[in-house]
Amino acid sequence: MTFIALAIFVATLALVIVQPRGLGIGWSATAGALVALAAGVVSLDDVATVWGIVWNATLTFVAIIIISLLLDEAGWFRWAALHVGRAGAGRGRRLLVLVMLLGALVAAVFANDGAALILTPIVFEMLVALGFSSGTTLAFVMAAGFIADTASLPLVISNLTNIIVADMFGLGVGRYALVMVPVDLVAIGASIAVVLWFFRRDVPATYEAEHALSDPREAIADRAVFMAGWWVLGVLLAGLVAADWFGLPVCVIAIAAAVLLLAVAARSPAIHHRRVLLQAPWQIVVFSLGMYIVVFGLVNTGLTDWLAQGLQYLAATNVWLASVATGVLSAVLSAVMNNLPTVLVVALATQAAHASGLMHEAMVYANVVGVDLGPKLTPIGSLATLLWLHVLERRGLSISWSQYCRIGFVLTVPVLLISLSALAGWLWLLRVLGG
Repeated sequence: MTFIALAIFVATLALVIVQPRGLGIGWSATAGALVALAAGVVSLDDVATVWGIVWNATLTFVAIIIISLLLDEAGWFRWAALHVGRAGAGRGRRLLVLVMLLGALVAAVFANDGAALILTPIVFEMLVALGFSSGTTLAFVMAAGFIADTASLPLVISNLTNIIVADMFGLGVGRYALVMVPVDLVAIGASIAVVLWFFRRDVPATYEAEHALSDPREAIADRAVFMAGWWVLGVLLAGLVAADWFGLPVCVIAIAAAVLLLAVAARSPAIHHRRVLLQAPWQIVVFSLGMYIVVFGLVNTGLTDWLAQGLQYLAATNVWLASVATGVLSAVLSAVMNNLPTVLVVALATQAAHASGLMHEAMVYANVVGVDLGPKLTPIGSLATLLWLHVLERRGLSISWSQYCRIGFVLTVPVLLISLSALAGWLWLLRVLGG
């Protein structure tokens, strides 16, 4: 049965990666789930269990992406990117840092997928307008794609995986932010330092921005939706606090914010709100349920029990080793079998390990760091990366898998280890301070 479950998982993941014509990621995962049900490696009760785990995360993700797409239609991100281009003041390294900071901000609020898939094409267009070489363009788009994941730690809504872990372990929005915002700041700083070092020969010392870039105000397609976007973001962030107080699912707040912005956009002839709804990642709903059902087949064959034994050993060591080892485990598994299956497998193994206190908390948050940063090691680490590579290829910038893995390994490993060490130190300090 173990071999059958593993074969179904590998075949399903292959379909998701290759995406045969006419068979999107949602239907690929559904096909795998149906085979798993037919083979008896999962049951209908497992389907209900999986939906109970993923429904909040999935609906929140869809709502956040709808908000992102509407703001993109209104010119929100283009406006921000043009301001960044001008704020670079003709200095290449400064521009790279500002692009990464913008990416980190977008990832925090609009999730890593929104940052990678919406902001990267806009940055690419800005680079073309500035006349940068192919090597410089590669440096900037890699930086934008890299920061989208490494900076997706601070809020529960910053990554689909964050929501899943928060739901499974009952992490409040406030507590989650208290732990992860400082870790995210360390991850951002480390990412900027590593990227500047790695691409030090590719980033020009100066560039001409004054005449190459248009006025940011010209990027605004609809001022009403543009301005409403600021209010909606305020409602979203304030709503997360309220959700914590009243025990509401995060998706309730995200959906309310999306509906509010949709109501404003529906009155604008410049915003194609119906197209936005059609473009929303509805397949992610199907994919989440289908892929996790397939993964549950592995769980039923004892995969999490095996991992739990290793985590039990780590729980008897120290907080630094527990954090780093758990995070590295999640990162490697994410790179090999995608971060969405990984976050569930490691989370279930953490539950089965029955660690307590500081060690338990360290493993829970280390899993988040690992599945958020680990996907940058390989192109198959996350769906966002696969789609990101496809978007770039359509714009004439082709990045081979070997080239991506080489760059991804050098950039990811130090940032991952630094971030996990920061997590261990911060959790220990919080415990000392009684937080």
